[in-house]
Amino acid sequence: MGSTTRTIEIPRIAKLRGMVARYFYLFMSLLIAAIVVYGFSHTVNHFLIHAVPVRPWILYLHATAFSGWIIFFIVQSALVRVHKVNVHRTLGWFGAALATAMVVIGLATAFTMDRFNILHFHETGQSPFLAIQLQDMGSFAILFALAVLWRKKPEWHRRLVLMASCTLMSAAFARFPAVPLHWTYHCVEALIFLGVLRDLFVNRRIHAAYLYVLPTLIITHAIALHLYFAAPTRWVRITDAILRLHS
Repeated sequence: MGSTTRTIEIPRIAKLRGMVARYFYLFMSLLIAAIVVYGFSHTVNHFLIHAVPVRPWILYLHATAFSGWIIFFIVQSALVRVHKVNVHRTLGWFGAALATAMVVIGLATAFTMDRFNILHFHETGQSPFLAIQLQDMGSFAILFALAVLWRKKPEWHRRLVLMASCTLMSAAFARFPAVPLHWTYHCVEALIFLGVLRDLFVNRRIHAAYLYVLPTLIITHAIALHLYFAAPTRWVRITDAILRLHS
């Protein structure tokens, strides 16, 4: 009887592994979209649509570009799922251009909005927040650049694109009512850790991409949080100088 039960369970587990292997990245793209919609639903009306004072135009461009990335990620994941790999590869070059634009727009938005908040809301401690913004944009840029470089290595490529997309989620998590700011990076790390769990379940081992990237992100997240919350004098001077340079 016990042997029969195990015989039945093994095909079921194998079937579940196959399903997770096929649908994981599409599921993650939809989960990321849900996180963005839920997180920003708490602030988009007050701080963007009906903002007083009206926000700089680049913030609207930033919102459009980053929303476009979420849609792009879903479409690309779906194309792989339905075996439209050639379309996926062709569209990937649009993604490379979009990602490049996002980094430029993201940095410009960070500088502009930090100055805006200091000017209009007298947020004198705003400049150290650049640590968070630079960390997020830097992580995304590096991971996506590596994904493009290793686009012919699918196992590396798909994980790097996923992790690059996850690094953008700190802003959405920061808008969750129950998530303190210092926990947002833990949420990002937990999101990436779902990929680790997927590998353990499907492949029974963790891909090297996660072994290299996740510990590195944990360290850079900790450094960024320290620079923001502790606001060392030297860091404040550097960020103040950066904002003055871009004024």
